[in-house]
Amino acid sequence: MSYMQMAQLDVLNLLKGIKTDAEYADFRNMLARYFADKAQKEIDALWDNGTINEQTIEAWGNERMRTPYRYAVHRS
Repeated sequence: MSYMQMAQLDVLNLLKGIKTDAEYADFRNMLARYFADKAQKEIDALWDNGTINEQTIEAWGNERMRTPYRYAVHRS
C-alpha cells in the first residue's frame, strides 16, 4: 500500500468521527494549519539559501500576471 493510500484511509477514518459542524470546522482548520506550516517551512528554506530575498518579494508584488484579452493578442 502506498503512502497516499495509507493517508487516504487515515483521513477517511478521521472523517467518520466528525459529528458536528464545530468538529468539521476544527478538522478543516487543522488541515489548513498543517499545509500553511509546510509552506512556511519551504519559504523559510528558500529565504535561508538565498533563492528568494526582499527584492524577489517586492518584484512579485509588482508583477502583472493577467491573461491578455483575446483581441489584444491578435492585434498588431
